[in-house]
Amino acid sequence: MRHYVPKGTFKSHGHFNKVYVTGPTTSEHALVVTQQGADIVASALNTTVYMPDFFEPHGPFPIEKFPPQTDEDKNQLQEFFGGTANPAENTAKLVAFGRVLKEGGAKRVGGKVTVSAGGENTPFDAVSIVHPAMLSAEDANKLTVPLGMYISGDEPVDEYNKIIDVLSKKPFASQCDYKNYTNMFHGWAAARGDLNNADNKREYEDVYKRLVEYFKKTLV
Repeated sequence: MRHYVPKGTFKSHGHFNKVYVTGPTTSEHALVVTQQGADIVASALNTTVYMPDFFEPHGPFPIEKFPPQTDEDKNQLQEFFGGTANPAENTAKLVAFGRVLKEGGAKRVGGKVTVSAGGENTPFDAVSIVHPAMLSAEDANKLTVPLGMYISGDEPVDEYNKIIDVLSKKPFASQCDYKNYTNMFHGWAAARGDLNNADNKREYEDVYKRLVEYFKKTLV
């Protein structure tokens, strides 16, 4: 996110060398999220929030190359998701990190993370996704905890609707929350967001308000 000054600090935690931590250190609740969102949620819920660096030691895909325009950039993005950002490997890292938080005394743990981390034997009590890169109704079928889902106009609406249908049949259906921000783009609430743009700022504030209310309902 442009022009933003983080409020937390970086520490080693669990299996990660670099984890952004913000919020009170005495909280019995914990969340795993992205950086600026971490500060917002930590402040609103008065809870400790963690952001592991899943891309260490190689770093994220260059923002100036997304969305990819050339064949070379497209190939690099495929390599990124096949290696550093491999979904299965990072889901395993995330679940392990959640267990570390539970073992460290966090009574309830949530995450603004992938749906895959909310399946059987998850350490998380709730999960959510904002403009996710890979929507999957198949993953949603495996959910054992509530889901907050907030997509942009760049994500597949058919898959979004399938997931809503899946959620409606879950025993925790009333705890789930979702919204389609059709006027926004992939990344509007994260690194590609521009809070100097009035529309982006309005929807950015809206989605984080929804996230706060969602986690109040599912964690606090």
